[in-house]
Amino acid sequence: MKKKLKVTFNAPVVLGIAAVSFAATLLNYLTGGAAGRALFMTYHSKLYSPMTWLRAFTHIFGHADWTHLIGNMSFLLLIGPMLEEKYGSRTLAEVVAITAVATSLVNYVFFPTSALCGASGVVFAFIILSSFTSFKDGEIPLTFILVSVFYIGQQVFEGVFVRDNISNTAHIVGGIVGGLCGYALNIRKE
Repeated sequence: MKKKLKVTFNAPVVLGIAAVSFAATLLNYLTGGAAGRALFMTYHSKLYSPMTWLRAFTHIFGHADWTHLIGNMSFLLLIGPMLEEKYGSRTLAEVVAITAVATSLVNYVFFPTSALCGASGVVFAFIILSSFTSFKDGEIPLTFILVSVFYIGQQVFEGVFVRDNISNTAHIVGGIVGGLCGYALNIRKE
């Protein structure tokens, strides 16, 4: 007798980010960008404003357009469930929060005239974190080195030589956070 197939809610943190990001992008579209500026974009604003600190977390849900959203969610949904299974939902949520705040603070301090939105930093954290899946104490995975060289190297190159509307700094910061978290999480398990 064949077993029935059922859809499972396998990665609540990743699926939650995808759902909130979709809703935020739709809301931003419906409000002509007002929702994004108010809630889903981090920029240089008064440090004593609670909204500054809220946006330090929520900017990862806002995306410039549907293409931006689909690009980030494709990677997030591809890599995230594996990481959530390996590290657990709470730990992955902590990695996401650390990445969100780190990218926001770097943007605030070093790019005071630029706004930042999107989950790209989180995606890069996940990419680098995923290279630690077979980590053993006293070893550096070759996959970590290669992923770092390709992804972070590309972002440094594009940040220096390509002028576009992409925050390469958020990608680099996300990658650094992913690398540090991957190392710390795997050292703890040994």
